[in-house]
Amino acid sequence: MTEPLVSVRGLTVDYEVEGQRRRAVDGVDFDIEPGGSLGLVGESGSGKSTIAFALARYLPAGARVSAERLTVAGHDVLGLGPRELREYRRSSIGFVYQEPARALNPTRSVGSQVAETYRLQGLRSAAARAATIAAFADVGLPDPASLVHRFPHELSGGQQQRVVIAMALAADPRLLILDEPTTGLDSRVEAEVIALVDRLRRERGFATLLISHNLPLVASHTERIGVLERGILVEHGEAAGLVETPLHPYSRVLVEAVPSLDAPSRPVEPEHAQPLLSVRGVTKRYGAHLALDGVDLDIGRGEVLGLVGESGSGKTTLGRVIAGLARSEGTVELDGSDATDAVPVQFVFQSPDASLNPRRTVRQTLTRSIQLLRGDTDAEELALSTGLAGDVLDKLPDELSGGQKQRVAIARAFAGRSPLVVCDEPSSALDVSVQARVLDLLVELQERTGVSYLFITHDLAVVRRIAHRVAVLNGGRIVETGAVDEVLGTPRHPYSASLVDAARSLRGETTRGLRDVIAA
Repeated sequence: MTEPLVSVRGLTVDYEVEGQRRRAVDGVDFDIEPGGSLGLVGESGSGKSTIAFALARYLPAGARVSAERLTVAGHDVLGLGPRELREYRRSSIGFVYQEPARALNPTRSVGSQVAETYRLQGLRSAAARAATIAAFADVGLPDPASLVHRFPHELSGGQQQRVVIAMALAADPRLLILDEPTTGLDSRVEAEVIALVDRLRRERGFATLLISHNLPLVASHTERIGVLERGILVEHGEAAGLVETPLHPYSRVLVEAVPSLDAPSRPVEPEHAQPLLSVRGVTKRYGAHLALDGVDLDIGRGEVLGLVGESGSGKTTLGRVIAGLARSEGTVELDGSDATDAVPVQFVFQSPDASLNPRRTVRQTLTRSIQLLRGDTDAEELALSTGLAGDVLDKLPDELSGGQKQRVAIARAFAGRSPLVVCDEPSSALDVSVQARVLDLLVELQERTGVSYLFITHDLAVVRRIAHRVAVLNGGRIVETGAVDEVLGTPRHPYSASLVDAARSLRGETTRGLRDVIAA
């Protein structure tokens, strides 16, 4: 039998938290064969990324790591000295992180950053540049000879991630670790990025460890799946079998929490519902770049409109214009008045870490929002209405889980009486079970309060779960609008059809069983 490329036995990792040891990974065992693929799924804090960082020896100094065996490509990872560790990281493993923008230096061209990897292998400047251009072509970047001179902010999210993949593969590693590599990408770009990794793995023979909260993605693109719950590997097996007949209760919870493209959608709002938001001719430019091009959009009172489109299509820009966070040409009216004169439109951002003040407790954040928005509630009642336990009120954001932080952000948006809330990818960075609970919360709040949502997302299954209608944005223009069942079931525009096809390809043949389980 072939020796495994990665062999892990009894991996245990402890962190020191406020003077006490907290176990993050508890006795994990798994193997990955040469050219093979393993997916790790589980909730935030389950230990997925800790395992990846242990394989790369990137854990903080305070972490205590032990293992009966931890080997990668013949290296005893825990026994490597400083010089051996540098060589191991340089030639044996590659890392692709969740946010490519953070992995790239904003002050240098993307070509120079990848070329540096080749120069470290001994290539001269001209040869390193040629290798970089070839690598960009290999990962499907357009016009690579020109793109090498561009800076990270000049690329879309999908293009940035392709650059990071090219950089990770420049040293021809034996193991490629992908830690949430497609979070925040739309379904079409997500499908392209994962298909790219699959192709390169087959051609080059490296192994992959794919970490993601997206169970359908993992099930469709890995041979085996490990399910982590609080640091323990509770189930480990072939991808198809695990999603079709999960054995552990926690695995079943994850499977049942996955939103489905085929599930019934919310009832369509009446055609003549009282209008709330009217957007006409909205155009927004960033220098020479036309981000929005004459957008017309309506949202009825009590209606949820899903807004979908690929990275760079203008979704977030439109949301910011509607919320008054960015100026534009055209008109935005709320309840018949200029939106800037109305009750402030509230905004729930993708990352609560970036929108919550790290120095304010939850109570202080909610109380200040109630005061600014002239709400008629208090922090305790607001927390209760969004499913937050009372004991979180006096905690700081970094003491909360990802789901709790997003609930605080949602509670803040409901601190006043705004008739419209813009939700910009509010669940895309959450694992499937937490995502399901947050979506349930948003649906419950909308039905109870009658608020309207502009719900921006790249996940079409989430649109089906939460929206009454959907608008498709492509290159700054609305190309199709209609009831969710119509647009996702029988899309009229070719671009809409490409998004639906990509979303289905991400689930693939493997996850048909998963959808059957959900429907049963």
